[in-house]
Amino acid sequence: MAEVTQLIHHYLRHNKKFPHVLCPGCGHGIVLGSLVRSIHQLGLTKDEVVLVAGIGCSGRIAVYTDFNTVHTTHGRALTFATGIKMANPGLKVIVIMGDGDALSIGGNHFIHAARRNIGVTALILNNNIYGMTGGQSSSTTPQDSVSMTTPFGQMEKSFDIVELAKAAGAHYVARSTVLHVKLLDRIIVTALERPGFNLVEALTPCHTQFGRKNKFKTVVDMYKWYKKNALPLDALAKLPEAQRNARVPIGIFVQEEAHSLEDRYVMLRSRLQEGAS
Repeated sequence: MAEVTQLIHHYLRHNKKFPHVLCPGCGHGIVLGSLVRSIHQLGLTKDEVVLVAGIGCSGRIAVYTDFNTVHTTHGRALTFATGIKMANPGLKVIVIMGDGDALSIGGNHFIHAARRNIGVTALILNNNIYGMTGGQSSSTTPQDSVSMTTPFGQMEKSFDIVELAKAAGAHYVARSTVLHVKLLDRIIVTALERPGFNLVEALTPCHTQFGRKNKFKTVVDMYKWYKKNALPLDALAKLPEAQRNARVPIGIFVQEEAHSLEDRYVMLRSRLQEGAS
């Protein structure tokens, strides 16, 4: 408990921005704790870290943390982060977004950040809904789910963030739920250690805007759903193929090495300077 209190006082702006605005049972606070523990484990100083956030419930995390922080416009967090990383490659740049922020209005920026392999860690808090702006369906809202904008069920197929990141060329792609917090800690630490574009999807419940409209009586029921349906990749592989589609795979899906965009830029600049001399 003493260590937890020490981390809270060291990394959070607790005297300025608390109490937080998150609903009871929201998993975003668990992600915040995981992020703080991961940064602490790696021994990064607060001045070495830049946390860039967009608009939405997840964006409040940048307000609560005592790093270099930027609260950007909706869907544009990755563009700001790209500029920061290119200007100062020595910084550890982390981008925290919701599913609507990252994949709906920010979808084009997401696929190109992955394609370019810009050296940022993208942490997407996926609660399958626009939580802060009223409960509209997002690009990850499951088909047939009820939301404020789909009262008779979502007719459109939803994005799979992991598959989208893989297709766009991301060299590190991982997923966890906020229930599987030890796994979440591990994959965030790994993402922060790696060069290039690293994608971590955190499945987090929103009972206020999603759960209660979709037959989850309490937020605890949503965590129970994660426990039952989210399986590590090795456990999933042991199931009969007919049972796999009903489960959500978690773990590390892609882990490859490649030069980041900012490193390629430095190499190009050096080559051009040598040629000019």
